[in-house]
Amino acid sequence: ALNGFVLVVTSEGLIFYSSHTIQDYLGFHQTDVMHQSVFELIHTEDQQEFRRNLHWALSPPHAPEGEPSAEGGRSLGSSAVAYKPDQLPPENSSFLERSFVCRFRCLLDNSSGFLALNLQGRLKFLHGQNKRSEDGSALPPQLALFAISTPLQPPSILQIRTKNMIFRTKHKLDFTPLACDAKGKIVLGYTEAELRVCGTGYQFIHAADMLYCAENHVRMMKTGESGLTVFRLLTKENRWKWVQANARLVYKNGKPEYIIVTQRPLVDEEGGEHLRKRSMHLPFTFATGEALLYKSDYPLPGFPDPFQSKGKGSKSKKTFHSHRGCSRKNGVDPSSLLGAVMQQDKAVY
Repeated sequence: ALNGFVLVVTSEGLIFYSSHTIQDYLGFHQTDVMHQSVFELIHTEDQQEFRRNLHWALSPPHAPEGEPSAEGGRSLGSSAVAYKPDQLPPENSSFLERSFVCRFRCLLDNSSGFLALNLQGRLKFLHGQNKRSEDGSALPPQLALFAISTPLQPPSILQIRTKNMIFRTKHKLDFTPLACDAKGKIVLGYTEAELRVCGTGYQFIHAADMLYCAENHVRMMKTGESGLTVFRLLTKENRWKWVQANARLVYKNGKPEYIIVTQRPLVDEEGGEHLRKRSMHLPFTFATGEALLYKSDYPLPGFPDPFQSKGKGSKSKKTFHSHRGCSRKNGVDPSSLLGAVMQQDKAVY
């Protein structure tokens, strides 16, 4: 019900808890951020302000201006002893209240990639940590920031209406679907098994949007993030659904392992407006070598173009599936970008 999300950050700057609605505002899944450093999400210029608000006296020991670190360490230790839960005076509790603004990384934001959030809450003791000091003695509970984070700019009516239908999909590096969340299954109508069976994820993309999506796919492989991409997906009812998506690489041991895509359904008018704005040039070409990502051979020896002959244009489901099997013989990998174009059922258009 909040116009925002709940955030609990420990004194060291680790995100102890985030409500799942963080996904609606920043695009990150709850599990992506929990037990990670909050400073990885915060704009560089705002990190010091966040550190300051995490400290009980608004004076963190490692601040560039202030006490030496050794003296600061002692003051932090003494604060942990002095501020036990049963000794915290009620009249001093307002001293621990916090209200400040920070810019957070936002996967849904098109302008700068950051969203300004107002964090309002207070420092409270975080129990159940069971942390121990170097000599093995149990440390008392430390203060943590418990805050409600709300965008400075209130969302539009359209954003409020579509916010609850944001869904996420997981893909291999060549965009083959691996998983889809519950909201995605509602929007598209497929089960996870049906998404996996069809092979390449380009199978579900409108032919007129494929090169545009492929260009952003290549950009994501180079930079780690695709940027906002607006295109049409095929639903199980054979209808086209406009979505606004942002794909990003997830790394493991320094190597890209899979792709996470956050997608927001759009109304047809909004999608049509994006299509009109889209430039008509096709920067993705088979001459640059980028097409190797999609395992396409060029030139293709004697391959039939299903979109040229009008007589064979409207295919039945039977020929649609049989063509998938024989396309390898024509030199086209069915899981390649070109193979995906050739397998599209023209009757759907």
